[in-house]
Amino acid sequence: MKPIIRVENLSKQYKIGAKQTPYLTLRESITQTALAPFKSFRRNGENGDGGNGEANKFWALRDVNFDVMPGEVVGIIGRNGAGKSTLLKILSRITEPTRGKVELFGRIGSLLEVGTGFHPELSGRENIFLNGAILGMRREEITKKFDEIVAFAEVEKFLDTPVKHYSSGMYVRLAFAVAAHLEPEVLVVDEVLAVGDAEFQKKCLGKMKDVSSQGRTVLFVSHNIKAIQQLCDTCVLLKNGSVDLQGKTSVVAQHYTKTKPTLLDTSSNSKAGITKVRVLDENSEETALINYGETLKIEVTVMVRNLLIEPAVDLAFYSGNTRLFALQSDRIKRPENISQGEWIVSFEIEHSYLVAEQIHFDIGVREKGDQYFLLIEKVLNLMPNYATIPPNVTTDSIMYPKADCSWTTN
Repeated sequence: MKPIIRVENLSKQYKIGAKQTPYLTLRESITQTALAPFKSFRRNGENGDGGNGEANKFWALRDVNFDVMPGEVVGIIGRNGAGKSTLLKILSRITEPTRGKVELFGRIGSLLEVGTGFHPELSGRENIFLNGAILGMRREEITKKFDEIVAFAEVEKFLDTPVKHYSSGMYVRLAFAVAAHLEPEVLVVDEVLAVGDAEFQKKCLGKMKDVSSQGRTVLFVSHNIKAIQQLCDTCVLLKNGSVDLQGKTSVVAQHYTKTKPTLLDTSSNSKAGITKVRVLDENSEETALINYGETLKIEVTVMVRNLLIEPAVDLAFYSGNTRLFALQSDRIKRPENISQGEWIVSFEIEHSYLVAEQIHFDIGVREKGDQYFLLIEKVLNLMPNYATIPPNVTTDSIMYPKADCSWTTN
């Protein structure tokens, strides 16, 4: 069988600090064209990259290769900056590769950032027909699917309102409904589950399963590993712009949860630097999975360069953009002055009942007072170990505390 998508040696380079071309009116375009010969003169020795050459260039993707078969559901995972969104933009023909090629056989429907492909001044109704036209559909085809799109998006009351007045949830519901219902051969979805409530997320997963069952192809990017495991047959893990691993979703997801970002030793240019962070289970083994009800230990290795006056290390835990809780070492144990050298700060979370998805934490280091001199965001990604969660526990919330319930007659 012939692949519906073939990616060969795909690379994308960006120039750091390059200006984006602004939107111009017709008058501005004519004026700039007339002035172009005068603007093209440069001083002797001046060049376009400011003399920095390769130092000003960044490879978002480098030599990416994979095939996708018709009807396959493929997950694209990786940490922030791995190249996931750049890959989807190239597949969606929003940007061109620097080198390599993509062969795509069929019509593609994309839902990338919230609002991509919608004109803010047009109403929801007008944007449905605009997106359909961009996909190459006739007006009769769009009209046939119109009621299904509106019902799925739940925007009936606001259908004739300009979408610039929509909330982010309304925006993404309509965008997903349009992309999924206009029957492209390939549906590309980037982090749709990051916006919207739990019920909408279930609808999206169900619709993507329907699309796959009809023999169409789905590419799904998400940090939600549980959703990736539920939906995707195979998975591609990107790391630093290259394919780190591809294959069965279960194998790739397990590998992904074990990989950790490298922390830079910043002690040479600060009072202290964080050189290592480890998350340990009850058996003192490194993990990225949170076992339900077990104690979780976090070790932060701090390299101290100069004497620190009553220092503190803070951990702030998040699920997506929602702050869950914070741990502050000086509130747990009275701080003392710390001399030069390597120190390990250990935190223990007893009987962790966290069931939220996409958990990560930030680390801040401060001296006496509240001002951080070192702050590292999104140090590690954690996720619940669903195999350890009892069947009676719901996983659509942040945490599920240990509780009991009884009925008695009065």
